[in-house]
Amino acid sequence: MSQQTEQRGSLSFENTEIAFRGKSNRDLDKAYWLFKIIGSNLLTKVGPPITNFALHIGLPITGLIRNTIFNHFCGGETIEGCITAINRLADQHVETILDYSVEGEDAEPVFDETCNEILRTIEYAQRNPHISFSVFKPTGLGRFALFEKVNAKIPLSENEEQEYIRIKHRIDRICKACHNGNIRVLIDAEHSWIQDAIDDIARDMMRAYNRAAPVVYNTYQLYRTDKLASLQADYYLAETDGFFLGAKLVRGAYMEIERERAEERGYISPIQPNKEATDRDYNLAVRFCLDRINRIGMMAGTHNESSCRLLAEEIDNRQLSRNHPNIHFAQLLGMSDNLSFNLAEAGYQVAKYMPYGPVKAVMPYLFRRAQENTSVAGQTGRELSLITKEKKRRKLSK
Repeated sequence: MSQQTEQRGSLSFENTEIAFRGKSNRDLDKAYWLFKIIGSNLLTKVGPPITNFALHIGLPITGLIRNTIFNHFCGGETIEGCITAINRLADQHVETILDYSVEGEDAEPVFDETCNEILRTIEYAQRNPHISFSVFKPTGLGRFALFEKVNAKIPLSENEEQEYIRIKHRIDRICKACHNGNIRVLIDAEHSWIQDAIDDIARDMMRAYNRAAPVVYNTYQLYRTDKLASLQADYYLAETDGFFLGAKLVRGAYMEIERERAEERGYISPIQPNKEATDRDYNLAVRFCLDRINRIGMMAGTHNESSCRLLAEEIDNRQLSRNHPNIHFAQLLGMSDNLSFNLAEAGYQVAKYMPYGPVKAVMPYLFRRAQENTSVAGQTGRELSLITKEKKRRKLSK
């Protein structure tokens, strides 16, 4: 984005004309009814097993899924199938993060294929200026149970040692390809009982590939009580060892599971006691990164309006460029368009996570997103209110 467009507008998250400029009247109606359905807690709890059963026995519901929830939250089934969605975002100055979102697999050939597919997204990103980040979920490249064993410092068998070496090799291939191709890469966060093992690998990747610039970004879930301290410790390690820290700041996605497991197993929950504590640590993390922005690449992965506004205001108050190369906002495709497109219109750097993959293979991801939507207080209601506001502006019936 040019310097001329950088300071082109003031920021309002209430401007639905900008937020939904890329949606036709029909798209807006479909989004309205989709969020109405997602807002039903009963449906998001009962829907996944019913849908999985229907897919398993071969009922013809794939087309229905593709034309509703899949089309709203995903870019396509292949990289090429995402091009239209990528261009639509680029028309509104929003970048794309291609996210191969096949989940729940547990076999070595699938891990290898996932790795190869992520490498293909990196190759494509080098040809498409609208894609500046790659991303991967560590358990898409190796068994959850093996990460859990490493995390607990339980000795591995010889076969498990070799298996873990293969996991690290897949991750290294991805990070090296991003380094060589000048594409940044986000390592998604996971459950607390495997996260330490992932953090160790992420630090190794940053040591190797973040010498000249932040390429590899680890994810910090600030709904955990210890993650602000982890961010600070990793920065001071980076400063000492002479590499750049890459930090993606999120609140977190596994709160209910984390609390339930802690209660079942009798340990102190790693989750903050309340939303206020999470918000406090998130905003402290934002300021910590901005204070050291010449040595930290930060991505604010958040759907929280207050945190987005805070970061935008801090950028301006500190007289930083709105398109500073080390500062990005990010939201999920199909959610919080009022944040993404209004931030981009005002000249800030914004990216959308664009999940893709075969419809059946992406269903676990879609169900997880739908359930997260209902668990985030007010998220579905906020989406509906904005869509309703835009329908009224366009003089469409409710």
